[in-house]
Amino acid sequence: MDDGYRDNSRIYQGARDIAREVKRQTSNRAMDDYRYQDNTYGGYSPNDAYYSGDNVNQDEDAQSDATEGHDEDDEIYEGEYQGIPHPDDLRQHKASAIRDEFKDPADIIAERIEDEEQLAYQYENIIQECGHGRFQWTLFFVLGLALMADGVEVFVVGFVLPSAEKDMCLSRSNKGMLGLIVYLGMMFGAFIWGGLADKVGRKKCLIISLAINAAFSFVSSFMQGYGLFIFCRLISGFGIGGSLPIVFAYFSEFLAREKRGEHLSWLCMFWMVGALYAAAMAWSIIPHYGWGFSMGTHYHFHSWRVFVIMCVLPCIASIIALKFMPESPRFLLETGKHDEAWMILKNIHDTNMRAKGEPEKVFTVSHIKTPKQPDEFIEIQSSTGTWFQRWFVRIMTVVKQIWENMLLCFSGQFRKNTIFLAVIWFTMSLSYYGLTVWFPDTIRYLQDEDYANKVKRFANENVRNFVFNFTLENQIHEDGEYYNDRFYKMKLKYVTFEDSLFDECYFEDVTSAGTMFKNCTIQNTVFYNTDLYRHKFIDCNFINVTFSEEKEGCHIDFEEDNDFLIYLVSFLGSLSVLPGNIISALLMDKIGRIRMIAGSMLISAVCCFFLFFGSSESAMIGWQCLFCGTSIAAWNALDVITVELYPTNKRATAFGILNGICKLAAIFGNSIFASFVGITKVIPILLASIALIGGGLISLRLPETRELVLM
Repeated sequence: MDDGYRDNSRIYQGARDIAREVKRQTSNRAMDDYRYQDNTYGGYSPNDAYYSGDNVNQDEDAQSDATEGHDEDDEIYEGEYQGIPHPDDLRQHKASAIRDEFKDPADIIAERIEDEEQLAYQYENIIQECGHGRFQWTLFFVLGLALMADGVEVFVVGFVLPSAEKDMCLSRSNKGMLGLIVYLGMMFGAFIWGGLADKVGRKKCLIISLAINAAFSFVSSFMQGYGLFIFCRLISGFGIGGSLPIVFAYFSEFLAREKRGEHLSWLCMFWMVGALYAAAMAWSIIPHYGWGFSMGTHYHFHSWRVFVIMCVLPCIASIIALKFMPESPRFLLETGKHDEAWMILKNIHDTNMRAKGEPEKVFTVSHIKTPKQPDEFIEIQSSTGTWFQRWFVRIMTVVKQIWENMLLCFSGQFRKNTIFLAVIWFTMSLSYYGLTVWFPDTIRYLQDEDYANKVKRFANENVRNFVFNFTLENQIHEDGEYYNDRFYKMKLKYVTFEDSLFDECYFEDVTSAGTMFKNCTIQNTVFYNTDLYRHKFIDCNFINVTFSEEKEGCHIDFEEDNDFLIYLVSFLGSLSVLPGNIISALLMDKIGRIRMIAGSMLISAVCCFFLFFGSSESAMIGWQCLFCGTSIAAWNALDVITVELYPTNKRATAFGILNGICKLAAIFGNSIFASFVGITKVIPILLASIALIGGGLISLRLPETRELVLM
């Protein structure tokens, strides 16, 4: 039998002769019929040891084929596959085990590789027989919710940051850390969850990772302190970091070759949907500061915290829906769980056939090739050691296997592709995430410049016995004198008092933002229940001044008129990728993955140069939309080619490594590009363009994968 696998044409003919002889001798049992549309699929001839088939007398056996192994309730009974190995297979397995003791390890590895190649081509034919229908579309929307949760997580901190910095009194350094902490968690999550998914299973790891994200995202909305809040966001990022590697590896293993590129590209659209959902929720919730509540003076639950809770909903919906989805049968076959895989594949076939109105079609697969499993898991027996020791050995064994699997991605036949992909992921992420931070920061800088140009100046004022009970905004008061004036229940927004005198004044229930007192003399004055703290008085002279009942913490007391532009920019940037998503999905299998990556990255690099001409808010928004729309095709093609270049036992691991590198580049991009806002735009534009051109050229060295089956 082993020699037969090395000569596909001879074993194919021999197996057909055996099948005819069995059919002739067993008249009381009809054999399942399976006709290959391409007898040399992918250079591999189908083996009749996996399918029962006989083209002779097909019509007269049709009735028995339609009903064999089923009763009226479609229950399996004797006559259909029951997961019981054939006696010949058992004898062959025992003989093979004896021979393996005397074989060279290299020969054993070669045989396993040969088995995996045979399984890959057979699995492709099985998926084609199952068809593409209701099951795949159901899984498409379920996994789309998980991908949507990833998109939400990327944007949620950016939307809450303007409000959270006021609510938590964040310094500039703390604001920067809060913006990067999610990427840091996602980086570690991608590494760990991707490796676990290849050892534990796609479905189980995805549910656990999403549950961690949902739990800590929800808890973070109630955290009042900066330390606890940033810790919860770190862990939630760690959880969602596993969604992207697992989702694409999981879904690709239910798709036939001719459907894979297109439908993985359609799946990418859910990341855009997540970004749009986050922008829409932020726009409709955060500006309504009255939607929150307070418990005393120490606990505040403002509207931005309500927004954080709403962002958890896609993740929760995905967890619930995943409970009804099966594990990847390709993963189960790789781990030797032949029977479970067969039952799942049969269910996929029957679900799709019933949806197509062809419930009479029988799943014709009677046996699936299972690769030889290496003895690599070490287990302490229940009678040996304590429970802690047993669990410790299990955990350390899995950790060792994951680490070795990661190292294998950078060795042998995978080294070159992994290095090329790592460079492409890094350059693409550096430019994309760097520019997506630089765009809104630059727009805000332009707004601040325009706001500063509209400042109102007042000099030599002499105000006596006056009550200020209204808002003062964007004003500079110089050399003023204020006698016996009352500042009561008012707001000071970006107001500066310079070289002024305050005598016998009274400040009560005053809130401020961007307000400073410079070189002022303040005497016989009372500050009661205000947030005018000592650090807001620079080089001031205090004479008989009282500060009492100061406001504690930071307060969100007025809306930013231009905050809506943050949501608008993100919303339009996310919506602009829709045309690119559609085009990439339709052309992915026609022009190939490599041309898609290289073309998209080079066009995006050209778009970067036009940023030199963006000197207004509208121009910057327009160029951002153009850049996002042209770069999305490269992202989609990268996702597709990454799952296709690696075998099943390394697919999620490799994707996790590359996605972790992507998040590392995002951290560098955010830090580097943000530091040049308001200084120069030459360096960000040139850096992004060079990175995109370099990554696009390197992508041409990758092999094309659209004609390959999943190994």
